[in-house]
Amino acid sequence: MVHVVKPGESLNQIAIDYRKPLNEIIRANPSINPNVITVGQSIVIPGFPSSSLIPYRIEVSINNRWLRLIKDGVIQKQYPIAVGRILHETPIGTYIIINKAPNPGGPFGTMWMSLSKQHYGIHGTNNPSSIGQAVSKGCIRMYNRDVEELAQLVPIGTPVRIQP
Repeated sequence: MVHVVKPGESLNQIAIDYRKPLNEIIRANPSINPNVITVGQSIVIPGFPSSSLIPYRIEVSINNRWLRLIKDGVIQKQYPIAVGRILHETPIGTYIIINKAPNPGGPFGTMWMSLSKQHYGIHGTNNPSSIGQAVSKGCIRMYNRDVEELAQLVPIGTPVRIQP
């Protein structure tokens, strides 16, 4: 998997976002200077498949409060979601699903899928009445049955594009 460096990112933050040891990323990119990375530079992230090999992608609309599952360019399903509230906005950008954790407990419902941005994920809820609202701390919240269905379909490495 290849990550394209965004403004303000450091190699250390990229390692944290993908939950990979920094030395693994440096080993996978022997030609880079770990102290000098530039916007637009491609960084290989070891251990994740190329997104070109994954038929699925996820699109999220913050304003419309939906998450769409797309397979081979065709919308398969649209789910209602909750998004981040004021001062805890859901981050805009393109990420990947880096891991899945069933039954994380607490407010995360019955499934957690981490995004390649530290502290953010797609998860269920113990408060289903919150779906459709801007109430989370930036995560994408779904009904438990919906996030379980989604997690069964999409593999690790699935791209997630979040837009306003």
